[in-house]
Amino acid sequence: MMNLTPNSKVLIQGFSEFIYATHITQMKAYGTNVVAGVNPGYGGQQIHGLPIFDLVEEVVDKFGVIDTTIICVHPYQVLDAALEAIASDIRNIIIISAGVPPLDMVRLLRTTETTEILIIGPNSPGIIVPGKILLGTQPSEFYIPGNVGIVSRSSTLTYEIAWELTKAGLGQSISVSIGSDAIVGSSFNQWLQILDEDDITKAIVLVGQPGGGREEAAAHYIAEAIDKPVIAYIAGRHLPPAKTWRQTGTLATVIGRDPNFGSVEIKLNAFHQANVPVAERPSQIPKLVKKALK
Repeated sequence: MMNLTPNSKVLIQGFSEFIYATHITQMKAYGTNVVAGVNPGYGGQQIHGLPIFDLVEEVVDKFGVIDTTIICVHPYQVLDAALEAIASDIRNIIIISAGVPPLDMVRLLRTTETTEILIIGPNSPGIIVPGKILLGTQPSEFYIPGNVGIVSRSSTLTYEIAWELTKAGLGQSISVSIGSDAIVGSSFNQWLQILDEDDITKAIVLVGQPGGGREEAAAHYIAEAIDKPVIAYIAGRHLPPAKTWRQTGTLATVIGRDPNFGSVEIKLNAFHQANVPVAERPSQIPKLVKKALK
């Protein structure tokens, strides 16, 4: 499990359109220990109040072990940035950038498959442990500390659902968006296991969307391996069939597959078979969570 404490040292690689000064200010205000930024060619300068270095290894030389890096470079530079972080022994890599070339992600995941490195994203607003640490661009004002874990494929829906829980007085333990690019690092299953083993989390909300087979795999895993109650919500229920859910970048993975592969119906069916309650809309989630916690 990633080391998520306010003492964890955090690095930001790149300053593109995926991250703004307000995000960095918000992270620091939340108590996140953002120590530096890396932006080649800008070493020695300050950006958004952070000392900037040309190389990740220079940051490690100056500040010691870095626990987490938040990558916000151009999508075609993500692979190089991540490999540079890995070479400096950074174990948690959060990729905010969207639209990373799928083959670059395949290479990155092959590089890390036998390691303890956790990759979140790409196309992810990151992670928040309410009241403790904010890693990424999630709006912290929607969260309060509590014991409901959220794992999501969406970005904005993640915090919309957190806000529904917060309004109902249900605080959150950890909220993570695994990202909605075609190929992402950590899976629903990995995070379900992390939340299942987390002492503070008492119930889990899983937020899916059309495309791919991640929700179906999660439903099987919940039925087989997860002890805590899980509530699911699938976005895009009323999307007309045959419209692609563009955000997920569901590549040409349809050849030789069931024509309904990745559809909302198949995902809902998988959760019903796993006896996982499914909310019809975000506002229903708090009621289902309260029922599950009883």
